[in-house]
Amino acid sequence: MTDRAFAVVRAGALTTVQDEGRPGHAHLGVPRSGALDRPAAALVNRLVGNPAGAAVLETTLNGCALRPRCDVTVAVGGAPCRVTVDGRAVAWGTPVRVPAGALLEVGPAVSGVRGYVALGGGVAVEPVLGSRSTDLLSGLGPPPLTDGAVLPLGAAPVAPARVDTVPQPGPPRELILRVTPGPRTDWFTATALRTLTTRAYRVSSASNRIGLRTDGPPLERAVSGELPSEGMVLGAIQVPPDGRPVVFLADHPTTGGYPVVGVVRERDLAAAAQAVPGTVVRFVGVGGWLGARAGEGRCERGAAGMR
Repeated sequence: MTDRAFAVVRAGALTTVQDEGRPGHAHLGVPRSGALDRPAAALVNRLVGNPAGAAVLETTLNGCALRPRCDVTVAVGGAPCRVTVDGRAVAWGTPVRVPAGALLEVGPAVSGVRGYVALGGGVAVEPVLGSRSTDLLSGLGPPPLTDGAVLPLGAAPVAPARVDTVPQPGPPRELILRVTPGPRTDWFTATALRTLTTRAYRVSSASNRIGLRTDGPPLERAVSGELPSEGMVLGAIQVPPDGRPVVFLADHPTTGGYPVVGVVRERDLAAAAQAVPGTVVRFVGVGGWLGARAGEGRCERGAAGMR
């Protein structure tokens, strides 16, 4: 076994190939996709000597098991977990040399949700629209891993990174999401807008790569009508009929008909990728959020006339 590839022994709950995604295709109805915790993916790539955009594996909750067909340097990051090679414990968050034919096991997440596995050379599946990412919404890219699948590796990097420490934040105990006004803020009452930024929500178990769903107080609409579909961006907070905010993540649809009350700053979304169900979520208004409220009375009076 000397070919540059690896076999999937245990695929886990959901393990996908991810890189930096395929931005710039929303006009074609193609989501951005890519690793949900991009800093974690970039870090494990750096540890094994790959460029930041190399494709890695993104695991969900219970890890995976792989058997490389060649000697390869591997690093596991993201959600902390136990890592073993042929049953022997090895370091998490550190480059590890895995011999050809050995079994690499990435265990269940001790905390957090998504782990990242970088292999030297990157996962070299065929790119689609410039990316190797699996997109669960559109079906573009390689399918989620299955037991027995064999995936190719790229050319081995010259050498892994030399580091003394690995600066990687732990999964959030409380998820703080900074919010700027959305295009349909005036479709909500003043009470709803205060509720969003003053009350606590929790991560719902229905969350996935498409969106982080929340449980908590519903947001009251000032406009009862419906919207024609309009463009959606990463981090958009869409409010469906039940009134509970949904934060769009990497595989989000490019259009939608529910009103967007705000947009989460992109740099906060990596933490959202690691927030387990039940984690407290607090939305914090920034970027003119309070200023946008100055005209809310006029908005609500105008909205009343549209009912």
